[in-house]
Amino acid sequence: MKKLIIILLVLLTACSTFFRNKTERVLAKVGKEYLYASDLKGVIPAKTSKKDSLVLAKSFIDNWVRQKLIISQAIKNLTAQQLDFSRQLENYQNSLIVFEYENALVKQKLDTIVTDEEMETYYDSNQKNFQLKDNIVQIRYVKLPAKSANIKLFRKLLNSDDADDRAKLADQCEKYVNDFYLDDQTWLMFSDVIRQVNIKTYNQEDFLKNHRYVESQDSLSVYLIRFSDFKIKESISPLSFEKDRIRSIILNKRKIDLISKMHQEVYDHGVKYNEFEVF
Repeated sequence: MKKLIIILLVLLTACSTFFRNKTERVLAKVGKEYLYASDLKGVIPAKTSKKDSLVLAKSFIDNWVRQKLIISQAIKNLTAQQLDFSRQLENYQNSLIVFEYENALVKQKLDTIVTDEEMETYYDSNQKNFQLKDNIVQIRYVKLPAKSANIKLFRKLLNSDDADDRAKLADQCEKYVNDFYLDDQTWLMFSDVIRQVNIKTYNQEDFLKNHRYVESQDSLSVYLIRFSDFKIKESISPLSFEKDRIRSIILNKRKIDLISKMHQEVYDHGVKYNEFEVF
């Protein structure tokens, strides 16, 4: 019978003896409750194969039946008092109302502009909270074919701090290189860099302390890597690496303060205009 129900659901063929408003096909019934075909909308993602659709539909129907049977059993065995959830529902509804009002207030009144000066002030006052958990680096790198005739040129340009050489390196990369990274003012996780440029090391800290330039190679490519700076884990994280986090912290504090202020203003208004009594 279950297989027949699933086939009717997926193929939408044949007729069913159960209908909602004489139009909808019933897929399952527990007591006086029915599961209709429309109840499965969104359960099966678009472009799902017929086989997988059958599996998902069967699982959904089975879970629905099991849940309804358990609920029915529970209702039979619980007292009226145990089944009275009016207070919990009222508390939940009240929480949702307050939550929605707070969200609307935040959307309307929260100042979302955080200046660099504010972030710097917070950073300077809370540096103990910005200890690195991983090694980070600033790098430039170029990935070339293993037998490239231009390795020597890119090596020279990559290791130069001359402004003209940096510009020439960027130009050469744009024209001839598919994979490169030249923004050595941005901090990156060293663990991510290792995976990207095929560096092998058993001690990241020692490696960083002893290498400013390194070349690595696999069967197809050679990687030229220039380390501009690095920070070892457990040292103080640089401000530029923490700006997004600090911005979130400041905004969250503003949000909490705004909501707290609203709560107090509502209470003060109630006191002023005798809107409540305590007995």
